[in-house]
Amino acid sequence: MRSFRGWMISGCWFLLMGVPVQVHGEGVEVSGKILMTTLMQAAGKKHKDVSSAANVVVWLSPLRPGGVAPVASARQPIYRLIQKDKMFTPHLLVVPIGSQVEFPNQDPFFHNVFSLFNGKRFDLGLYESGTSRSVRFDREGVSYIFCNIHPEMGAIVLALNTPYYGISGENGFVALHNVPAGSYRLNVWSENGQLANPDMSQRIVQVSTEAVHLGDISLQTTTDALAHHKNKFGEEYQPTREQKY
Repeated sequence: MRSFRGWMISGCWFLLMGVPVQVHGEGVEVSGKILMTTLMQAAGKKHKDVSSAANVVVWLSPLRPGGVAPVASARQPIYRLIQKDKMFTPHLLVVPIGSQVEFPNQDPFFHNVFSLFNGKRFDLGLYESGTSRSVRFDREGVSYIFCNIHPEMGAIVLALNTPYYGISGENGFVALHNVPAGSYRLNVWSENGQLANPDMSQRIVQVSTEAVHLGDISLQTTTDALAHHKNKFGEEYQPTREQKY
């Protein structure tokens, strides 16, 4: 599994899955447009092919630690990564640091959820249909989630320490809402892309009383972070016969 390069495309990382967050005072909208391209070799020439610009996470980290704090919610939201039809749903989940994430098994067979890379390391062991186990994501970073039985299953949990984030749609548009005035560092994360211009990771965004447009944010595709992973023992998955799980 590749190193933090996969999750720290820009310097820090934060953003994603529209979870409503309340903040002190009225903020403004910060928006941008993701452009994703693929570099391909054909007949000795290098050319670009446009790839999906969806599911890119963009977030703002306040330069003054503790300078802008979100209003504490009276009730913590419930986060779930559901296992059904040998898939995790949603594929990408962004949560605040310290959040508890549930992993309910809604398939009629066993699963064994684990993560041994980068962010939160855990192994939930084998558990049956209709049961659930949970993990507290207590450190910032990206966690690649797999099943030790079914190699085709994969998901990502991003634990963030800032509420100012957004995730791009199919058209590449991304918006961060209710961002208070202040100075922020721009962060960008993609499962299979990296910034075309590394200097973008040092970009400082000034927010005042008017909406901010970040312009185009260009990324180039990289290898899929979830592809060709090994099981929890660091070994290749064994081919399975006609098994009912």
